[in-house]
Amino acid sequence: MLILSRKKGESLIIDDKTEITVLEVSGDKVRIGINAPADVSVLRAELKATADENKDSAAAPVSPRALADMLKNRQQDQQH
Repeated sequence: MLILSRKKGESLIIDDKTEITVLEVSGDKVRIGINAPADVSVLRAELKATADENKDSAAAPVSPRALADMLKNRQQDQQH
């Protein structure tokens, strides 16, 4: 891991394409701005795990019977 110190208004550049700028420092919070190409995905780390789980779930095959059972259970849960 590369560790850098930056002050408000200072930036760093990754691969000549993505610029990260420190916008504000307040207490223990830092606001950053990210200027990246449209094809570059920028995601908060805590959301990355959720995104990965969603991809895995979407890729897993589900039988029609299992899907019908899931829908039936959901409908029953909503009625209660």
